[in-house]
Amino acid sequence: MKSFDRLLQQWRIRQATPFVPAGGRVIDVGAFHGELFAALGPRLVRGFGIEPLLPAAERGARFEILPGLFPAVRPNEGQWDAITLLAVLEHIPLAEQPCLADACFALLRPGGRVIVTVPAPAVDRVLAVLRACRLIDGMSLEEHFGFQPRQTEQTFATPRFRKLRHARFQLGLNHLFVFERMP
Repeated sequence: MKSFDRLLQQWRIRQATPFVPAGGRVIDVGAFHGELFAALGPRLVRGFGIEPLLPAAERGARFEILPGLFPAVRPNEGQWDAITLLAVLEHIPLAEQPCLADACFALLRPGGRVIVTVPAPAVDRVLAVLRACRLIDGMSLEEHFGFQPRQTEQTFATPRFRKLRHARFQLGLNHLFVFERMP
């Protein structure tokens, strides 16, 4: 990952971390090497990461990251406090997103949160230029499937989830959504 990729990743993480409860148990879908877990520091009680690009499992003091795809790879038990999908949902075909939402509902405790960042459609063009200039690696850009940010609310719809927040960041080019699991 290049420096600019890291900058964008850290920006997404800074948007998400305020919504992760202190003392939380967190599932990070698209965990890469555990950067979100590192950012949470002592606020993290337990982390479970899933990363499709990881060749082998990685473990830290309070987390583990397994290679594979969510929800096929996931913890065996529920009652998690938060599930993060930072720059992930746009890589999942729409037909597979209901299964993802079902897994989030099953794994979260009532009141648990799904924290999602998704890019605006214009980002694909910006990232293509940055990749052509070799400023970013632009991981898996071909997998965006024409995703529209408004589709996030359809994936995590009521009555199972309640939207707590929707905000734009990175000059309006990215969206943050926070949903709460209903009882």
